[in-house]
Amino acid sequence: MITEQQAYDVLKKMVDPLLHKTLEETNGILEVKAKEEKAHVSVKIALAKTGTPEQLQFQMKVVDALKKAGAATVGIRFDTLSEEELEKHRASGDLPSDEGGLLSPDSKTTFIAVASGKGGVGKSTVSVNLAVALARLGKKVGLIDADIYGFSVPDMMGITNRPKVRGNQIIPVERFGVKVISMGFFVEDNSPVIWRGPMLGKMLNNFFTEVEWGDIDYLLLDLPPGTGDVALDVHTMLPSCKEIIVTTPHPTAAFVAARAGAMALRTNHEILGVIENMSYFESKLTGEKEFVFGQGGGDKLAEELRTEVLGKLPLQQPDWNEEDFAPSIYDEDHKIGRIYGDIAEKMVQLLG
Repeated sequence: MITEQQAYDVLKKMVDPLLHKTLEETNGILEVKAKEEKAHVSVKIALAKTGTPEQLQFQMKVVDALKKAGAATVGIRFDTLSEEELEKHRASGDLPSDEGGLLSPDSKTTFIAVASGKGGVGKSTVSVNLAVALARLGKKVGLIDADIYGFSVPDMMGITNRPKVRGNQIIPVERFGVKVISMGFFVEDNSPVIWRGPMLGKMLNNFFTEVEWGDIDYLLLDLPPGTGDVALDVHTMLPSCKEIIVTTPHPTAAFVAARAGAMALRTNHEILGVIENMSYFESKLTGEKEFVFGQGGGDKLAEELRTEVLGKLPLQQPDWNEEDFAPSIYDEDHKIGRIYGDIAEKMVQLLG
């Protein structure tokens, strides 16, 4: 048994790993809820900086302290301290200067996670083509292949070279104007990745902090399907991440995709919209459309998540160029390439 007051009394003594001040002093305790009959505590904590190795250590300390106080299970969400609170600590000299990294509060980069409820809906194809479409609009774009078990972005984009190291920083590979980093660059001979959750989180954090991204407008993340460890890490590390949910028109795919959307909403991530992939097949001979996977899934999902359908993509493979092979990238003037261009323009407008 543990009450909300007891949980609060434990939390107020915990020390922000960057400011070295208690959560009571930083006003970092945003929410405490306790289900006394189940001995479950749910808390929301604001730190000076999220997405750091220190945050993971701090998280373990919080869980340990609350369990010692009587909690059987603990749920933690993190957010960044308000700009007003951070300014107060900058003025007093308690907040160390930040070098302006991607995860710093003053970062100008917009994070866009591309998610789906299940595999096989073309989420990675959508990710790479959206990244390229944004680059074609003159935007500075990065792409993280965060599907660490099922990495496929390098192959989809026809990337054959690997990142280089400059000092302590990894230089991402650039293709079609997009800077790319993927677990696939660090695995030999397509070996399986057999890691537990914390190791995945550490690798993902390295992609943010140890890669020399430079000045980029948008960083897209191709998430693994579902709502597992990596997706949860992204929601924890990136409090202000935007999300695009990919589905097919099939009602079951849309139903499952709603889980990924619900996870985004619960962690205060803004859903930019839904993209319906494999919407239909159009015959080159007759021009007739066949709705191979049914109809209505994208519209229903958008309605449920209270967002809009950004675009509907038909079934058709790109035109392959053997000299510049990128098996999943559509040319700018390809019919589907133009749809991606329209979606990218709509995204830029929504993001201001």
